[in-house]
Amino acid sequence: MSETNKPWTEPMPEPQFSLMQRILDAPSPVGLEAAMTYGVLKPHFESFAPQGWHLHQFKGHAGVVWDTHPDRDDLFKVMIIGHADKIRMQVRSIGDDGKIWINTDSFLPTVLLGHEVKLFSEDPEAPGRYRIIQGGTVEALGAIHFSDPAMRDGSKGIKKEQIYLDLQIHGENKKQQVLNLGVRPGDSIIFDRPIRHGFSPDTFYGAYLDNGLGCFVTAEVARLIAEAGGTEKVRIMFAIASYEEIGRFGSRVLAGELAPDVIIGVDVNHDYVAAPGIGERRMQALEMGKGFTMSVGAIASEQLNRVIETTAREHGIPMQRDIVGADTGTDGMAGVLAAIDCAATSIGFPIRNMHTISETGNTQDVLAAIHVLARTLQALDALEDPHREFLDNHPRLDQAQRLVHQGSAKPEEGAGESERQAGHQQKHPS
Repeated sequence: MSETNKPWTEPMPEPQFSLMQRILDAPSPVGLEAAMTYGVLKPHFESFAPQGWHLHQFKGHAGVVWDTHPDRDDLFKVMIIGHADKIRMQVRSIGDDGKIWINTDSFLPTVLLGHEVKLFSEDPEAPGRYRIIQGGTVEALGAIHFSDPAMRDGSKGIKKEQIYLDLQIHGENKKQQVLNLGVRPGDSIIFDRPIRHGFSPDTFYGAYLDNGLGCFVTAEVARLIAEAGGTEKVRIMFAIASYEEIGRFGSRVLAGELAPDVIIGVDVNHDYVAAPGIGERRMQALEMGKGFTMSVGAIASEQLNRVIETTAREHGIPMQRDIVGADTGTDGMAGVLAAIDCAATSIGFPIRNMHTISETGNTQDVLAAIHVLARTLQALDALEDPHREFLDNHPRLDQAQRLVHQGSAKPEEGAGESERQAGHQQKHPS
């Protein structure tokens, strides 16, 4: 991690992008996350993890934690958490005409129409064995010709109860054709959409950036720490949680079991600047391509944020402050939910079109998050006593210094005459 090397200012190397694609493509709907945790991330961690790192596994879910110093409870424990679960659709019932009526979970019904999906069906004759059905599309009306005028002009929307999966079933005994496949209520359905490079530089798009990106960042931070020789005072737990999308139940188990001193949730954020129709809400100006985001407010620790922001400034890593109010909305809340005393915050990256088939992100924001987290862990490891640092240095607003009016000049207008002249000479050499 050289001081002169600034990867967050460069295009993401293709091998690294390929790893990100593999993680994001893993079929890991809520409750079935092992495709990502065990199928992709476990072999990736094993490719670089030093001898002595330990894998924590759990009975009730497929979450995993890689631990740099197992059983060293005397060390300052930091947990970095991404979540592997993807929002999904589920089979609700099968119609006589062969339509598979589905629940839409956390999707807007209108973003589903016409898109190809994968249906994962457990074999009724062999519980525990899964099959995949591809080639179906999500529908609601069939054609504009069958909609009423209010729906055509946009004044009336589509209800979630209208959504069904079309497997192009035709002929005799349509319902039986579906039943013969072993499709049953409860089967999971996810988008069939890989991650691709975007048109604009350093962009990418596809389904389920939420939150394979957080898992990718967590894994890459682990790799950088391993390559740098690890840590001495800080025990790092690289966690991949489950159940975040239905209430953050997985991360609270991880926190409850391992009792970290610091928790940093890593998850996608919103590009509010590009979001349509929210201008009057005056949201904070988070924007794709402007750097990683750091949560401020809710349970976010100002001490921990101070270390992160100082680290970002020292290394020239671009950062945006995300105002989160009463809840980070991420696994950064795991400590509170598990009743663990820890300093916590959330790190993210602005994306567009969250919970759609065309989620869009910027690789430089992702790289900024990776490198600020790696350097923050090293900064924590450099503290004389991380435990006492957090116990004794809570911010004191009673010690705030009085601030007076600072004038109207913009910073660039306040430069001295010699500095302005030097800048003029650089632009117009003699």
